[in-house]
Amino acid sequence: MADITTAKGYGISDTKNFTDFSVKDIQLKKVGPREVTLEIMFCGVCGSDVHTITGGWGPLATDWVCPGHEIVGKVLHAGEEAAKEFKVGSIAGVGAQVWSCMDCSRCKDNNENYCPHQVDTYNAPFPDICEKDKGLITQGGYSTHYRADKQFVFNIPDGLKPEHAAPMLCAGITVYSPLIRNGTGPGKLVGIIGMGGLGHFAVQFAKALGAKVIVFGHSPSKAPDAIRLGADQYISTADSGFADKFGAGKGPEFDFILSCADVNKVPMGDFLGMLKVHGKLNTVGIPDEEWSIPPTAMMPGGTCIGGTHLGSKVEIIEMLDLAVKHDIKPIIPEILPMSQAGKAVQAVHDNTVRYRYVLKQDLL
Repeated sequence: MADITTAKGYGISDTKNFTDFSVKDIQLKKVGPREVTLEIMFCGVCGSDVHTITGGWGPLATDWVCPGHEIVGKVLHAGEEAAKEFKVGSIAGVGAQVWSCMDCSRCKDNNENYCPHQVDTYNAPFPDICEKDKGLITQGGYSTHYRADKQFVFNIPDGLKPEHAAPMLCAGITVYSPLIRNGTGPGKLVGIIGMGGLGHFAVQFAKALGAKVIVFGHSPSKAPDAIRLGADQYISTADSGFADKFGAGKGPEFDFILSCADVNKVPMGDFLGMLKVHGKLNTVGIPDEEWSIPPTAMMPGGTCIGGTHLGSKVEIIEMLDLAVKHDIKPIIPEILPMSQAGKAVQAVHDNTVRYRYVLKQDLL
């Protein structure tokens, strides 16, 4: 099946009408010894998809964009090098990144997700240094097929359903990587801000890693879900003085806080005050609007605010194995046919989905 050159996909062309999907042909990247071609089975619906197709993160890279970067499917073809890792007919996935230079110091140190030349799974051009696919604009997984470099394709382990694995390839790794890079484990107190598509994974992974987990959210109705997924406590940020029981001289201090909130109204000063000296608050939520944080908020405890971008292949493989071991999976209210992508992205936009929609292939 190496001769497949195009796929069909659902995409949008007007950010003001972001639920109006149309079907078009998609040019796939060229086949090479490192390429893996997938016949897509499922694709998760990520908040990033909505930020992109609404124009919240800037203009579209081309006049029609097919979103989707939580892709799982059957391997149709693997190039000579890729075939050492991927077998035709097996189940594999692609996340939110599909290329890096593999030559810089970051790539050589298992930090290819921070490569300065990295390419997103959709709405992104391949750089000039990529001779084979120079100028090609990536299109995503609301489609029939995807082709990517083997570094950014992942075997889905037995024991993990394809539809459950799909959301882990963006939402899952986005929270797993900062958790492990910031020492989450037994004896650590970890705070999770926001109980949504990202947060409901963060609770599960933090607990599986052995930490005590406290969730902060604006919706008390999500408390039962947080506790069921492993949280030790749920605290409503709608309550005045919610932060008064944490921090130096008041109560427990957090080793690490992960913000999964997709809004710019998080009271960062309160959360920074809950951290241990030189503690870190990492954000994985990326709202359309910018934050405004005074430097003085970080001074009393020498605290830090950081960000994260996905995770490395090593981390993704570890995450998938941990998910199997601890039966971690997304809460999916409904698996929708891809033709209903408009319904799914509208629900994500309106923040009414608990907690992750997954689309099922219907164009083949």
